[in-house]
Amino acid sequence: MALAELYTQYNRVWIPDNEEVWQSAEITKNYKAGDRFLHMQLEDGTELNYPVDPAALPPLRNPDILVGENDLTALSYLHEPAVLHNLKVRFVESKLIYTYSGIILVAINPYKQLPIYGDAIIHAYSGQNMGDMDPHIFAVAEEAYKQMARNNKNQSIIVSGESGAGKTVSARYTMRYFATVSKSSSNAHVEDKVLASNPITEAVGNAKTTRNDNSSRFGKYTEISFDQCYQIIGANMRTYLLEKSRVVFQSENERNYHIFYQLCASAVQPEFKHLKLGSAEEFNYTRMGGSTVIEGVDDRANMVETQKTFALLGLKGDFQMDVFKMLAAILHLGNVGITAVGDDRSSISLEDKHLNIFCELLDLNCDKMAQWLCHRKIITTSETVIKPMTRTQAVNARDALAKKIYSHLFDFIVERINEALQFPGKQHTFIGVLDIYGFETFDVNSFEQFCINYANEKLQQQFNLHVFKLEQEEYMKEDIPWTLIDFYDNQPVIDLIEAKMGILELLDEECLLPHGRDENWLQKLYNNFVNKNALFEKPRMSNTSFIIQHFADKVEYKCEGFLEKNRDTVHEVLIEILKESKFHLCANFFQDNPVSVSPFSSTINIKSARPVLKSPNKQLRMTVGNKFRSSLSLLMVTLNATTPHYVRCIKPNDEKLPFEFDSKRVAQQLRACGVLETIRISAQSYPSRWTYIEFFSRYSILMTQQELSINDKKQICKIVLQRLIQDHNQYQFGRTKIFFRAGQVAYLEKLRSDKLRHACIVIQKSIRGWLQRKKFLRVKQAAITIQQYFRGQRAVRQAITARTLKQTWAAIIIQKYCRGYLVRRLCQLILVAAVTIQAYTRGFLARKKYRKMLEEHKAVVLQKYARAWLARRRFQNIRRFVLNIQLSYRVQQLQKKIEEQSRENHGLLERLTNLASTHASDMDTIQKLKLDLEKLTAQKRMCEEKGKKYKEDSEQKILKLENLNKELQEQKETLEIKLQEKTEEMKEKMDDLTKQLFDDVQKEENQRMILEKNFQNQKQDYEKEIDLLKGEINTLKEEKTQLQHQIQQEIAIQDGLKMEVGQLTKQAQKIPELQKEIELLQTQKLDVEKQAQSQKRELREKMSEVAKQLLESYDVEDVRSRLSTEDLEHLNEDGELWFAYEGLKKATRVLESHFQSQKEIYEKEIEGLNFKVEHLSQDINHLQKLFREENDINDGIRLEVSRLTSENLVIPDLKQQVSELENQKLDLENRLQEQTVKLKEMSNRLHYELEGDRTQRRTNEAQNEIDIKEKERLKVTTQEIEGLSNGLMQDEIQDEVKSKIKQETTRLTVENMDLEEKLDMKDRIIKKLEDQIKTLTKTIEKTEAHVPTLSKEYVGMMEYKKEDEDRIIQNLILDLKPRGVVVNMIPGLPAHILFMCVRYADYLNDADMLKSFMNVTIDGIKQVVKEHSEDFEMLSFWLSNTYYFLNCLKQYSGEEEFMKGNTPRQNKNCLKHFDLSEYRQVLSDLAIRIYHQFIIVMENNIQPMIVPGMLEYESLQGISGLKPTGFRKRSSSIDDTDTYTMTSILQQLSYFYSTMCQNGLDSELLKQAVKQLFFLIGAITLNSLFLRKDMCSCRKGMQIRCNISYLEEWLKDKNLQNSNAKETLEPLSQAAWLLQVKKITDDDAKEICEHCTSLSTVQIVKILNSYTPIDDFEKRVTPSFVRKVQAMLNNREDVPQLMLDTKYLFQVTFPFTPSPHALEMIQVPSSFKLGFLTRV
Repeated sequence: MALAELYTQYNRVWIPDNEEVWQSAEITKNYKAGDRFLHMQLEDGTELNYPVDPAALPPLRNPDILVGENDLTALSYLHEPAVLHNLKVRFVESKLIYTYSGIILVAINPYKQLPIYGDAIIHAYSGQNMGDMDPHIFAVAEEAYKQMARNNKNQSIIVSGESGAGKTVSARYTMRYFATVSKSSSNAHVEDKVLASNPITEAVGNAKTTRNDNSSRFGKYTEISFDQCYQIIGANMRTYLLEKSRVVFQSENERNYHIFYQLCASAVQPEFKHLKLGSAEEFNYTRMGGSTVIEGVDDRANMVETQKTFALLGLKGDFQMDVFKMLAAILHLGNVGITAVGDDRSSISLEDKHLNIFCELLDLNCDKMAQWLCHRKIITTSETVIKPMTRTQAVNARDALAKKIYSHLFDFIVERINEALQFPGKQHTFIGVLDIYGFETFDVNSFEQFCINYANEKLQQQFNLHVFKLEQEEYMKEDIPWTLIDFYDNQPVIDLIEAKMGILELLDEECLLPHGRDENWLQKLYNNFVNKNALFEKPRMSNTSFIIQHFADKVEYKCEGFLEKNRDTVHEVLIEILKESKFHLCANFFQDNPVSVSPFSSTINIKSARPVLKSPNKQLRMTVGNKFRSSLSLLMVTLNATTPHYVRCIKPNDEKLPFEFDSKRVAQQLRACGVLETIRISAQSYPSRWTYIEFFSRYSILMTQQELSINDKKQICKIVLQRLIQDHNQYQFGRTKIFFRAGQVAYLEKLRSDKLRHACIVIQKSIRGWLQRKKFLRVKQAAITIQQYFRGQRAVRQAITARTLKQTWAAIIIQKYCRGYLVRRLCQLILVAAVTIQAYTRGFLARKKYRKMLEEHKAVVLQKYARAWLARRRFQNIRRFVLNIQLSYRVQQLQKKIEEQSRENHGLLERLTNLASTHASDMDTIQKLKLDLEKLTAQKRMCEEKGKKYKEDSEQKILKLENLNKELQEQKETLEIKLQEKTEEMKEKMDDLTKQLFDDVQKEENQRMILEKNFQNQKQDYEKEIDLLKGEINTLKEEKTQLQHQIQQEIAIQDGLKMEVGQLTKQAQKIPELQKEIELLQTQKLDVEKQAQSQKRELREKMSEVAKQLLESYDVEDVRSRLSTEDLEHLNEDGELWFAYEGLKKATRVLESHFQSQKEIYEKEIEGLNFKVEHLSQDINHLQKLFREENDINDGIRLEVSRLTSENLVIPDLKQQVSELENQKLDLENRLQEQTVKLKEMSNRLHYELEGDRTQRRTNEAQNEIDIKEKERLKVTTQEIEGLSNGLMQDEIQDEVKSKIKQETTRLTVENMDLEEKLDMKDRIIKKLEDQIKTLTKTIEKTEAHVPTLSKEYVGMMEYKKEDEDRIIQNLILDLKPRGVVVNMIPGLPAHILFMCVRYADYLNDADMLKSFMNVTIDGIKQVVKEHSEDFEMLSFWLSNTYYFLNCLKQYSGEEEFMKGNTPRQNKNCLKHFDLSEYRQVLSDLAIRIYHQFIIVMENNIQPMIVPGMLEYESLQGISGLKPTGFRKRSSSIDDTDTYTMTSILQQLSYFYSTMCQNGLDSELLKQAVKQLFFLIGAITLNSLFLRKDMCSCRKGMQIRCNISYLEEWLKDKNLQNSNAKETLEPLSQAAWLLQVKKITDDDAKEICEHCTSLSTVQIVKILNSYTPIDDFEKRVTPSFVRKVQAMLNNREDVPQLMLDTKYLFQVTFPFTPSPHALEMIQVPSSFKLGFLTRV
C-alpha cells in the first residue's frame, strides 16, 4: 500500500509548531495525489488548510494503541514527533522515566525521588530478559552482566547526557546493581569499596551549576573487574578533563567543588581547627557564585559521609588530614591580598594572614612565596631577568597555582582510590561504566566545551557504527536481503579537529610560540578552513569566534583563553618553591618524574582500527588538548574491544520541576544524543518487527476460516499478509520474524480496527433489532389485552336488562341453599367418622398403656434380683482383691526386713573387724613408742656427756687463741718499729692487717658465744620433747581405756546382732505359715466357684418360675374373648401380644452372658493368683538361700578377723613375705579389673543395694589415710631428731637412728599392705553378693518367662550400647531414604525410635550416655540436612521427624501442660531422671532452620513458573491480543509448548502437598508452608505486574483473576481453606480488579479507594499510570483521574513502597501435637538395619 493512500479522513498527522515543536491534527478530507492542501482540524477544533509538498507529506501519527510503548522501535511510524510524543505520554501521564529506543535506554530525569531502585527491584530484574520487563537502568546492567557471563566478553555501559540530565545517578545505580547481584563470598567487601568511590569522586569532582546541583565536572570511566565466578574482585578508574577553572572562578548561582563547602561547614570541629577555616562566605574561591548553600543539602553531614568512605577504602585519618590541609591551603591562597603598586607592579604583604596560613599548612618559605607571586623569572641564553607583574598577572599566577595544586590533588586521590580497589589476582572479565559529559552548547563556549563536544563526536561515531553493525547482524540472522543504509558519518568533523594541521594541532603549535596569542591562532583557523571546509564557519558579526557544525548542532566557540587553558602552565619559580616544601604530599606533587596518576591495568591487547596520530614534537604531549586526545583514543580502543550498552540521559526542563516536559529542550537533546539518528536508521529499512506468534495472535481476526484451518502458523501469516498487502516490498519474512516497512503496522491496525468496528456494528444491529422486536411484541400484547377488556365491558353493557337481573338473582339464591345443604351433610359424615376413630384410638392407647405398665412392673422385679446378685458379686470381688493385696504387701514387708537385717549384719561385722584391727595396731604403736622413749633418754644422756666434752675442748681452744694473741701483739710491736723506720706507707698497711686480725678474733668469739647459746637451746628443746612424749604416753593410755570401752560396746552390739539373727530365723519360720495362707486362698477360690455355680442354678430356677407365673396368670382364651377381631388384628400387626415374653427371654440371655463373662474373669484371676503364689514361693525359697549364704559369709568374716588379729601379733615374722604379698596384690588387682569390666552393666542396677558396702569401704579408706598421716608425722619427727643429732652426735648414734627409722617405715608399709588385703577381701565379698543378685534376677526373669498366659510386655525403650551410637545415626539418619520409610509405616518412625533410645539412657540414669546420644542425633540431623540442602523430599522428611522428635520430648517430659492428652500408659513412659528442656530449645531452633531451608527449596522450584504461568500464559484463550514489542523482545520460538502454564504451578503445588502428606508433616506446618508459597506467588506476580506496563490491561486482569480462582479451587480440593493462604493473594486480586474496573468518574475513584485496601497508594497509582489499552475501543486512564485517586488516598497511612518483599517469611510456629502411637507397640523394620537394637 502506498504511503499517500494512508492520508484519509479521520487519520491524524503531525505538523510543526513553534512552542510544542510538533502539533497533532486530524485529516477531515481524503488526500488525493496532486492536492496542494491537506484539510485538517487541530485538537482545539480549529479548521486548517495546510499546504503540503507531495514529495514530503506531514508525518503520520501512530494509532493510540501504539502510543506509550516501552520501545520506540515498536512504533509503526518512526520519526521525531512520534518519538517525542511517546516519551511525553510515558513521562507525564504514566510517570515512567525509562524508554528503550532500539539499543539505547532513554532516561529522563524526574527531579523527584522514585521508589524504583530498592533491592527488591534489583532482585526482580536479576536474571530476566531485557524485553520481558519495563525499561530500567537495572535492565541494561543485567543485560551487560548476562552477556559478560554468557559470552565471556568485556562490556561497557556508556552513560551520556548534558549537565543535570542524571548521568552520575544512572552510573551510580549501575554500579550498585553489579555490587548487589555479584556479591563475593569473601569478607573483603570489595563491592562496598567500589560503591564507596562514588561519594569521594563526587565530593572532589562535582559542583553545583545553574543546570544541576550535583554536576560532574569531569569524565569518568570505571572498570569493574570480575573473576571466573563473575564476582567483583576490584575496580579501576580513569578520569578525563577535570574543569580546573571552577577552582578559581564560578558563574552566578554556581558553586565550587563540594569538598570546599564540606570543609568550611566542618571548620568548627576540633580536628579541623588547625586548618583555620571559616564559613564559605569568607573565602574568594567559594563565594564568587553568590550561592554557598544548596537547598536540602547538609554539607556537614556529607563531610562525615566523605570521611567514612575514605576510611572504608582504607584511607585513614593521616591521609585524610593531608588532603584536607591541601584543600584548606587552596582556600587560603585564594584570599591572599595582592595590591597594585603603580601600573606595572604589584606586591603582597608579608603580614598577610592567609599567606602565612598557606605557607604554614604547606610548610613553605613565606618570603619567597610573597616575592614570586608578584614577580616572574625570564631566562634567556645570555641572562636571567626578574620582571615584576601587574596585579592582574599576579592574580592569574595565583589562580594558576591553585588550579595546578587542585589538579594534582584530584589525580592523587583518584590514584589512591585505584590502589584501594586493586586486586591481587588476574581479572577474568570487566564491565566498564562511562560517565561522560554530553554535547554542550552555551551562550559562551570555550576550550572545555570544545573538548567535550570533540569527545561526543568520537562517541557518536562509535555509536553509529555499532548500531549499523547490530542492524546488519539482525538482517543476517533472519536471512533478510541486506541493503546498504545511508547513515550520518561524522568522520569529517573528527578530522577537522584531530587530523594533521587540524584545530588541535594548530592550537598546540601556537602554544609553542613564546608570544603566541588566541587571535593569531584564530587567524590561522580562518586561513585554513573558511570556505575550504563546509563544517567550519566564521561568524558574521565577530572576529573572535569560530563555528563548527557538529552532528548535533552548530556551536560557536570564543577563542579567548584557548591557549592559556591548553598550556595549563605555572611559573617555574613557584613550582620550585613547592618542590622545596617539607610537607611530603605537596613536594611529591611537583617532582620531575611523577608516578602515573591514573594507572589503568587492562588485560586486553587491542590494535586500533585507525592509527592514532602522533606529533613529532615531544613537548606537544604536555598540552591539555594533546593529553585529552591521547586518553580519548585509549578510551575508544577500550570501548571498541567491548560490547557497548547505551544510556542517554535527558533533561526534561531547565527549571528542575518534577515531571514537567519541555518539548523544545527534549527534542534538542534527542537530536544531540543520537536517539533520532538511531530511529532514522531503523526507519530506512524495516522498523517494525513481529514474531509469527505475535502476528498470529494479534491479527487472527483478519484471517478467514480456511486460513485458520492450516496447522502451520508461519504459513498462515504468510498467506494472510500476501492477501492483505499487495506490495510485497513492504514486508519481508525472516526465520522467526516478519519485517514491516514504516506505516504497514498502522495499516494493519487500521484493517483490524475496521474489522472490529464492522463486527461491533453487526453486533449492535442484531442486539438493537432484537431489543426493538422485543419491545414491539410487548406493546402488541398490551394492546390486545386492552382491547379484550374494552370489548368485554361493551358486551356486558349491551346485554344487561330487568328480567335478566331477576333471573340471575333467583339462581344465586337457589345456589346458596343447595350449597349449604351439601356442606352440612358432608360435615355430619365427617363428625361421625371422627368420633368413631377417636373411640377406637383411645381404646387402643389405653390398652397399650396398660400393657406397658404391666411390663415395667415385671422388669422392676427382675432388676431387683439382678442388682442384688451383682452387688453381692462385687463385694466378693473386692474382698478377694483386698486379701490379695494384703498377702503381697506382707510378703514385700518380709523381704524388706530380711534385706535390712542382712545389711545391718554386714555393717556390724565390718565395724567389729575394723575395731579389732585398729586395737591391735594401737597396742603395737604404744609398745614401740615406749621403746623409742627409752632410746631417746639414753640418747639424751649421751648428748649431755658429749656436750661436756665439747665445752672442755672449746675452753682449751680459747686458751690457745689467747696465747696466740699475745704472740701476735709482740710481733706487732716489732713490726711497727721496723715499719716506722722504713716508710709511712707500710704503717698504713699494717694498720689494716691489725684491723683484720681483730675482726677475726671478734668473729671467733662471736661464734663461740653462738655455739654456747645453740647448745642451751637444744638442751631446752630436748627437755620439751621429753615432756611432750610423756604427755603422748598419757594420751595413749587414755585412748587405750577408750578402746577397751569401745570393745565392750561392740560386744554388746554383737549380742544385739545375734538377737536380730534369731528374729530373722523366727521370721523365716513364718514362711510355712504364709504358704498355708496361700492354700487357704486356693480353697476360698474353690468355694467361690462353687457359690457362683449354685447362684447361677438358683437364678435359672427363679427365671423359670417367673415365666411360669406369668403364663399361669394370663388366661389366653379369656383375653381372646375380651378382644374384638379388630383389636386382635392391631395386636398381631404391632407384635404387642408376645412383647412381654420376648423381653423375658432377652433378660435371661443377658444374665446368662453376664454370668459367663464373670466366670471367665474369675477363672483368669484365680490363674493369676496361682502364678503369683508360685512366684512368691520361689522368691521365699531364694531368700532363704540368700539368708543361709549371708550367715556363711558372716562366719567367714569372723574367721578372717581372727586370722588378721593373729597376723598382727606376729608382724615381725611377716617381713620376709612382703615381696610375695605385693605379687599377690598385683594379681588380685588384675582380677578385680577383669571382674569390674564384666560387672559394669550390673553395677548400675545394684547401685542402691551396695550403698552400705561402699560406705564401709570409705571408712576403711579413711582409716588407711589416717595411718598414712600417722606415718608421715612420724617421718617428720624422725627428721627433726635426725637434724638435731647431726650437729651433736657421732656417727654411731646416726646409724642407730637411721636403722630405727627404717624399721618404722617397714612396719608402716606392712600395716598398709594388711589394710589393702582387707580391702581386697571386702571387694571379693561384694562380688559374691553381686553374683548372687545376678542369679536371683535371672531366676525371676525365668519365672516370668515361664508364665504361659501372659505375653512379653514392652516398656517402650530401645536398649543400645554407647559404642553403637554412630551406627544408629548412620543407619537411621544419614543413610535412610525417605521413600522407603513413608510407605506402610507410621509417620515420624525414626523420631520415635530415637526417642526410645533416649528413654533407655534416661532409665539407666546415665547423664553422659544421654548427653552423647542427644548430641550425635542433633549433629546427624544437621549433617543430613546440609548434605541434602536442595532435596525437597529429604528436607520434608527430616522436618517432619524433627518435629515428631521434639513433640516426643515434650509429651514424655513429665510436665503437666504436655501430659493432658496422654493415656495412663503414656504417662508411665515419661522420663524419670533428666530434664531435656535445653535440648528441646536446640531442636526447636534446628527445626526452624530446616523449615526455612525447606521453604527456600520450594520457592526456588516454583519461582520460575510463577510469572509465565500467572501472567504470560492465557488461561482464557483468545481474549488477549499481543502488541508489537520492539527491538528488545527477542522471542524466536514459534510454538510455546515448552513454556510454563497455570497447570504447571498447580502440578508443582500438588507435588509439594503430596510429598508433605506422605512424610507425615503436621497439618498446621503444612498450612504454614502453603501460606508462604501462596504469598510468594502473589508477591512475584504483583511485582512483575508493576514492572511490566504491557501486562497492565483489562484483559490481563481477567486472566489473573481466572488464575487466582484456580489457586482457590486447589485450596478447596486440598481442604486448606483455613490456612490463610487465600488472604495472601488479596493484593494481587485487588490489582486484577483494579485493571478491570471503570476508571472515569468520581464514583469510580471512590470505589477504587474503598476496595483496594491491601494495596498502597504508590501501588494503586503505579497500576493506574501503567494501564495500557490493547484495543482502540479501550480508553486510557486520564492524568486527572489518577490525581483524583491520589488525592483521595492522601489520608491513608501506609508504607510508600512499590514492591512487595518476596524474601519475607511468616513467623513459623510448631504446635504441640501429642503422638497417639504407644511406644511399646512400635517395631523396628528390618530395612532400617538396626538389628543391634533390642526392644525393652
